[in-house]
Amino acid sequence: MDVVLHIGAHLCATSTFQDYLSRNHAALSAAGCAVWGPRRTRSALFAGLLAGGAPPPSGAVERAIGRIGLTLARQSGEGTRHLIVTDPDIMGTVRANLRLGRLYCGVGERIARLARAFDGYPLRVVLNIRVLDAYWASALAQGITRGLGLPAGQGLAHLAQGRSGWREVVEAVACAMPGAQVTVLPFESFGGSPEAQLQQMVPFSVPAQHTRCRINATPRLPELRAWLGREAVALPEGSGRWQPFSEAQGEALREAYSDDIMWLAGGANGLARLARDPDKTQAGTAPPQSDLTRGKRDEQQNRRLAGTG
Repeated sequence: MDVVLHIGAHLCATSTFQDYLSRNHAALSAAGCAVWGPRRTRSALFAGLLAGGAPPPSGAVERAIGRIGLTLARQSGEGTRHLIVTDPDIMGTVRANLRLGRLYCGVGERIARLARAFDGYPLRVVLNIRVLDAYWASALAQGITRGLGLPAGQGLAHLAQGRSGWREVVEAVACAMPGAQVTVLPFESFGGSPEAQLQQMVPFSVPAQHTRCRINATPRLPELRAWLGREAVALPEGSGRWQPFSEAQGEALREAYSDDIMWLAGGANGLARLARDPDKTQAGTAPPQSDLTRGKRDEQQNRRLAGTG
């Protein structure tokens, strides 16, 4: 039984991908493919492995490894040939990213603990990434709906400095799982095609049904105003997606993302493989984010990828 760890990231259509897997459960089972989604990974099965910050309690990691080992053996004994474990919380949380102003601090430690649980199984890692101005804008919008309020100008400037990029995340993941293949799927190519994502993970032909359902769309300006109440006066007019960064800040973040993509396209020092969707024409390493507005309605907001969370 081979194992694919699909570790996110958040805000890169991971919920849409998981919904696609769920809706095609019967077809995947017939192909010998099982899925462990967030309901499974966030239960007691993984308890002790994914905690951030302070080290897990004494013995918690060993107990979790034992539980997972027994479950894997049972899964394999049932005839499963391919197991997909999908949960972006494996890497960390969006709230922690916003608090620290960096992408997934401590991801290497969490991944290293998790790798021990799958020792002995052929293991691959799949990671989604997204152009940085769109990722942080979506994260900040989500933060508003979870009570974090509007970001301060200093916080936006810190994010725009681009000190934290996807390269550091990929390097941490690869170093935590030496020998495991790491595949990187850019949101701009794969975000609207869950079937294309799955095809990168399995050797059989994937289901073509339920491929255009969108889950957890990034909230747009009207919804953000409803959450903020009186603070909503600080938001721009319009009904599009909120872009909190200035033009210069957005350009800096897109340039940092382009550097990450170029590193990946150049082989990532042998640490990872950049996947390309053969059914799409590449628009460039960091296409213009015309759907992220500061109040003006942009008809391109309704593109296939726009709003996918």
